Amino acid sequence: MSRIGRKPITLPAGVTLTVDESNLVTVKGKLGTLTEKISPRMTVKVDGPVVTVERPTDEKEDKSLHGLSRTLINNMVVGVSEGYSKVLEIYGTGYRATVQNKKLLLFLGHSLVNGNPQAALTIEQPEGITFEVAEKASPITITVKGADKQQVGQIAAVIRGKRPPEPYHGKGIRYAGEVIRRKAGKTAKK
Repeated sequence: MSRIGRKPITLPAGVTLTVDESNLVTVKGKLGTLTEKISPRMTVKVDGPVVTVERPTDEKEDKSLHGLSRTLINNMVVGVSEGYSKVLEIYGTGYRATVQNKKLLLFLGHSLVNGNPQAALTIEQPEGITFEVAEKASPITITVKGADKQQVGQIAAVIRGKRPPEPYHGKGIRYAGEVIRRKAGKTAKK
């Protein structure tokens, strides 16, 4: 059996999980509601505060779907009860970020943005996601928070993609704790 798939999921207090006949799993908690369509081959059983996922056969596809289904449900349970967050750090002279009207404004040294000099790159705040910026910190940190693990990771990747860290000076946006392999610059000939 799948080691991950056979682990039961314990629902924390205040979290409810329902499964309809088409295997649409809905999880409600203090941070919102998440839904996910689970493979119809899997059986999701709710027994009080314990949720288990069972597979019909030991075929390779069923084994992989077993672990995946259990992980997706567990991520939803953790998301609506505790939430997920990704922290990004901005390195670079003159680089900064602010949040205004549910928009993240990034000033990352671009000379022109949409034809406007001194304009900022703008990232809209999707529903279910919040941005927090610590401007006074060194380095400047951006925290992306939300209940959906996949959406938090995707938005963090989009932000990092606006100015990925470069290997010579290390300037750019990186994940907190990310190590950038530095390269030596040019050397003068003697």
